[in-house]
Amino acid sequence: MSNEVGSKTDNLPSGVMLNAYPDSIGKALVDTVRMLKRAEFKDVFSLFYILPTFFNSDLDRGFSVIDYDINRGLVSANDLKDLDKLNVLLKFDLVLNHLSVGSPQFQDMLKRGDESQYKDFFIDWNEFWASYGEMGEDGHVIPDERYLQQLFMRKPGLPILKVRFPDGSDRPYWNTFYQEVLYREIAPEDLSGIAEVTPDQAQSIALLVNQAIRTKADFKQVDLGVNARFKDAVIAVIENKRNYLGQMDLNAQSEAVWSFYDETLKKLSDYGAKLVRLDAFAYLHKKPGMTNFFNKPGTWEYLERLRMIAEKYDLILLPEIHAEYGYGLHEEVSGKGFPIYDFFLPGLVIDALDRGTALPLRRWISELYEKGIKTINMLGCHDGIPVLDLRGKEVPGISKAGLLTDTQIDAVIERILERGGRVKNLYGPDGKKIAYYQVNATFFSALGEDENKLLLARAIQMFMPGIPQVWYLDLFAGTNNYAAADSAGTAGHKEINRTTLANSDIEQGLKRPVVRDQIDLIRLRNTSPAFNGELEIGDSAQHLLQLTWKNGPNRATLKANLRNHSFTIEYQDAGSQRNSLAYG
Repeated sequence: MSNEVGSKTDNLPSGVMLNAYPDSIGKALVDTVRMLKRAEFKDVFSLFYILPTFFNSDLDRGFSVIDYDINRGLVSANDLKDLDKLNVLLKFDLVLNHLSVGSPQFQDMLKRGDESQYKDFFIDWNEFWASYGEMGEDGHVIPDERYLQQLFMRKPGLPILKVRFPDGSDRPYWNTFYQEVLYREIAPEDLSGIAEVTPDQAQSIALLVNQAIRTKADFKQVDLGVNARFKDAVIAVIENKRNYLGQMDLNAQSEAVWSFYDETLKKLSDYGAKLVRLDAFAYLHKKPGMTNFFNKPGTWEYLERLRMIAEKYDLILLPEIHAEYGYGLHEEVSGKGFPIYDFFLPGLVIDALDRGTALPLRRWISELYEKGIKTINMLGCHDGIPVLDLRGKEVPGISKAGLLTDTQIDAVIERILERGGRVKNLYGPDGKKIAYYQVNATFFSALGEDENKLLLARAIQMFMPGIPQVWYLDLFAGTNNYAAADSAGTAGHKEINRTTLANSDIEQGLKRPVVRDQIDLIRLRNTSPAFNGELEIGDSAQHLLQLTWKNGPNRATLKANLRNHSFTIEYQDAGSQRNSLAYG
């Protein structure tokens, strides 16, 4: 018996997508372009998701965007021309929820304060919550408990950054993600505006406070001795010189923000984009009394408005959503006509290869087709391996099993951690950890650095519906980079899977069978017309997986044994003989 279903990805480009930073290979995008021009990569990729250090940015490996102009240190116009000649379509990010504090808009607000045209471009926390809480001792509104409990946190504490305005006031602005306040050392002449401070006193004061700043001690507690009467004025000088790092939430109630989105989408289209990933879109719509993550109907209204803008520039939007399977948000997004990321596939594949069972994986493949869900799938990526996404939901009004049980999910997590992975957690309003968000590891290391498992995982991905997206490091069987993870500071866990490959690494990698075999599998998916047809899911023993794509005379069949990780592929295109490949 078999389950035969038709293709639902007609509106998406076909082919396989490479995923990398501009400097993931060599020193700049030109090195990746040079790799794609090699004979070994002929007809391998039709799309390229270039991560946002393509733009000018300052944090979070590109996701703290300063502006969407090309980062000339990593990218040139010739790179884009060469990719166009290779018939490679591009995918970029629009980081919907936030911009860097280094952005022209935020810097203008710091400079001009209440007179800035961008004052309402970002979200003044106190103005937002003025009628829904009480002013705290630290100068920011603390929302009433019934509102506070609705907030979904990405870090401990309230999501605010105190910003110094030109009038000397500190204003809290909404800051969901990263922030850091940097104090610069002062020079004696910086204190010249303080009445009665002599040059010698200024020298003495500067030495004392600069020592505190250098050691990251609290300069406000420095004992200035005989100069103590100048302390408040000195602190004001230091505060006025402070710098920031951070990602500041945008105020989507401002029309200026929507004009910015329009200008940015046009810019991305001009670069050669076909797909635009909406990063952090679910945090954009905010309303007191509602969760700040995918509240409804506001989020839908924003997405529809964005889609209307994107259609002007012939762009397809890909909303990036991480949520438990049991919530069904992936179905809702798909039901509105958007493709989704298949964040469920990585964990399902690891589980299938470790336990030797195809049952949960088959269930998910069938569901994709029965519900017409359009996807971009992946194994590894620039972020982590999703685990939270696989869970079900048991709350009043919602009772839905996960793609794996909690016990099975916990086992996947523990195996990856035993193999050297790192974790990222989510937090509640009280700062307590509430869940694992993801596990950070290369996909090869997550599989125990077993080449047979990696090759079978890639084969399964290539036979999945949707657009397969391939992380450059997994293609070259990269292993966990512990040194990078340990030395990178905040969010350093992500660097475990972002090792830069030198051009010599590419040369050596292409000599490895596990790399060459992956390239062959990707080329087959990228070029065979069979994958533009219908998928037949074989009904077999639970440790076996059989997937067949058929499009007229074009066929491609994967037969995999999930216990011993061996598999065969048979394929035939119109006018060609039947070919058979065996692995493992």
